[in-house]
Amino acid sequence: QVQLVESGGGLVQAGGSLRLSCAASGRTFSNYAMGWFRQAPGKEREFVAAISWSGRNTNYADSVKGRFTISRDNSKNTVYLRMNSLKPEDTAVYFCATNGRWRSTGSAIEQDYNSWGQGTQVTVSS
Repeated sequence: QVQLVESGGGLVQAGGSLRLSCAASGRTFSNYAMGWFRQAPGKEREFVAAISWSGRNTNYADSVKGRFTISRDNSKNTVYLRMNSLKPEDTAVYFCATNGRWRSTGSAIEQDYNSWGQGTQVTVSS
């Protein structure tokens, strides 16, 4: 099993930037795709971005394309989410997750992920 710990959340004004980090331990990180999801108050958890095990393929929700960038550093067992041009509607708890399939390309489907972090709060003020 893998343990995931997110960090980097906080309060930022609209138009600002944040970088989230997710540190993994307990399993060979580099062989698994990683994803970021978010959940706003009163809403279902939704897909944000995913990156393949190799880092060569990425996938984004339409709502964040062009503003968010997912990346990974396999030497540090860490995946990142760079968030630019933040909007109040980006306010949510952000979760990282590891895909359950070995060497997958990255998926937007929540059920494809089998380990989750505890989440980090991102609040964007208008």
